[in-house]
Amino acid sequence: MATKDIIIKDTHRGLWYEDGVLLRILEAGRYELPRLNFFERRLPEAWRRRLPKIEIALVDIRERDLTIKGQEILTADKVAIRVSIIVQFKVTDPRAALHEVESYSDRIYGDVQLAARRSLASMTLEEILTNRNKLSEDILRDVKETARSYGVAILRADVKDLMFPGNLQEIMNRVLAAERMSQVQLVEARTKAETQRIEAQSRTETQRLEADAKAASQRSLAESEAESQRIQTEADILALRERAQAAEAYTSHPALLRLRELDTLRELARVANARIYIGFDKHMQAHGNGDKEE
Repeated sequence: MATKDIIIKDTHRGLWYEDGVLLRILEAGRYELPRLNFFERRLPEAWRRRLPKIEIALVDIRERDLTIKGQEILTADKVAIRVSIIVQFKVTDPRAALHEVESYSDRIYGDVQLAARRSLASMTLEEILTNRNKLSEDILRDVKETARSYGVAILRADVKDLMFPGNLQEIMNRVLAAERMSQVQLVEARTKAETQRIEAQSRTETQRLEADAKAASQRSLAESEAESQRIQTEADILALRERAQAAEAYTSHPALLRLRELDTLRELARVANARIYIGFDKHMQAHGNGDKEE
């Protein structure tokens, strides 16, 4: 029996069937397929039928996208919305992908559609709008295990579009506009409050610095006055000590006191209007005694 070659690329896998029975899975590479030679073609039909019939089925194992468009579904609060979902998947088990289901892409389509209906039916419109990721996570969780059973790995299942009835769309636009306006106002209010807080903090800090400076100035002034008073007191004490020493010297040496008197008289003599009374107390005392005698 003659042969012919078949090449399987790295992006595919091949299933080798002989007379409809899967015998092996072919990786990427070159393979030889038997075919009838000249003598075999000249055999009777009954003999040729006894030769095994070989078939190769190729399966693409690359990541692929499947878009599920415009599914109209009721939410938990009975709002009809249309949702589009994009699914990313790849075949991980070529045998299961061809043997377990008739068409794995059609099966993915149906499984994702049902998962989306179950998830949306349990969510309100507000929950869907505020947490679209939850819808995607629910769908992925529901279909991931099921798809693995027929040799497919679901990589992502994301909500692509959400469409609402016309009047609801207008209402939602108004709500979104109001929310954006409220967010802007909230930011402005927070900015104003922060500005006021900073200004109040700045004023408090300024007042504190002024109070500290005033206290430091008063403290410095008080210290200066105390130092001046201390110096003055020390000077007074020193002067008193000097006087005490002088008095003691005059007491011990009367001649020193007489010299001091003479110096004082000499100084007074230099002043023209100065008057000196010598023995005035004795004269007054004598005069007083004379009045009594009379």
